[in-house]
Amino acid sequence: MADSQPSADINLALITMVQDARMLHDKAALPSDYAAVYWIEAKRPAGDCPAPTANAGEWRVSLRADEVDTAWQRVKAATVAGELGYKSKVSTRPAAGQAHPDQRMLCVRTGDADDVQAVARVKAVLLAMGLRSLVYVPDKS
Repeated sequence: MADSQPSADINLALITMVQDARMLHDKAALPSDYAAVYWIEAKRPAGDCPAPTANAGEWRVSLRADEVDTAWQRVKAATVAGELGYKSKVSTRPAAGQAHPDQRMLCVRTGDADDVQAVARVKAVLLAMGLRSLVYVPDKS
């Protein structure tokens, strides 16, 4: 049993290294620049907010391709500054089945869908940024 523990530690270190490299890439990436990577992400600094629960959720907003870069830069900056949820992400291309080929999805994750105040606070920030047609989707339906 003791022999299996070191491999788990190595795997965790590798996973962390890959995630860190991904976040370094995503730090400067714009959605219009990448189609090979489906999502670009931004995260709050580690330890800056409670860990997400099993009841997390996300605000979703559908954007046109010609407006997604500007919206993403604002949401990314607000996420890193701790003004939104624990993580945000944006699609770089339309998802299968989306109605229009120029449609992109921007998502802002919240740690607990039952935390009504936090969910409302994030919505207010997104609305203040000019984002509209927000839909909240809890992970547990």
